[in-house]
Amino acid sequence: GNCIGKGQFGIVYRALNLANGQFVAVKRITLENLDEDIEQIMKEVEVLKRLKHPSIVRYLGMTRDDKYLDIILEYVRGGSLANASRSFGKFSEHLVACYAAKMLEGLHYLHGEDVVHCDLKAANILITKKADVRLTDFGVSLNLRAVENQKDDNVVGTPNWVAPEIISLQGASTASDIWSLGCTIVELLEGKPPWSELDSNMAVLFKIVEEEWPIPSYYSEELKSFLGLCFKKNPSERPTAETLFDHDWIRNEIGLDPVS
Repeated sequence: GNCIGKGQFGIVYRALNLANGQFVAVKRITLENLDEDIEQIMKEVEVLKRLKHPSIVRYLGMTRDDKYLDIILEYVRGGSLANASRSFGKFSEHLVACYAAKMLEGLHYLHGEDVVHCDLKAANILITKKADVRLTDFGVSLNLRAVENQKDDNVVGTPNWVAPEIISLQGASTASDIWSLGCTIVELLEGKPPWSELDSNMAVLFKIVEEEWPIPSYYSEELKSFLGLCFKKNPSERPTAETLFDHDWIRNEIGLDPVS
């Protein structure tokens, strides 16, 4: 079927299962010249196989021949939040908080499974017809069980969303996803992520490490507080996904009772 997105390693197509009429998404990876990357791709498959949560895109299977590796995934009809943002413009604080609450549920599950997404952004968050979210594209995810807290000597992720400790080669952690969550919230509110006015990736990476992103004065006080926590330079000072779910900005916007 038609192309519906692109991941780190492959192109994602809509497809039809001719046996049962079910629509699925197929991430097709061309195997030619991928000798060095095939291990990373298989790691993504292994991560997806064991993840089962309403906020994570479901893995349905895999096929492989001489030319292609096809990863078969749940088809999410609403597309990505990035596409929705391009189509409908900036989102309100209330709508972003509704999406953020569901992202936090997904991150809480991932982190409980010792998985760091490492590339959280609106393009990797799918929305269903009922406005639920599905986190997707685990091509650069980090399995903390496998690395046993070893430091990574690679910068993984997408520049405007990447946490400062990853740029400084201190390694990714669950706190790195919290930084990226803050960047994704800004992306949905502004139609662009932090530091998007800069014209080179190197300039963006320098700013992330060396400077504070100026949180706009027109944000609500609760949102400023929430983003301030996400953007703590020291990853050990960032709250967990579970703690952030109880933040006033989330609870007030989605109508939950205050924490006693």
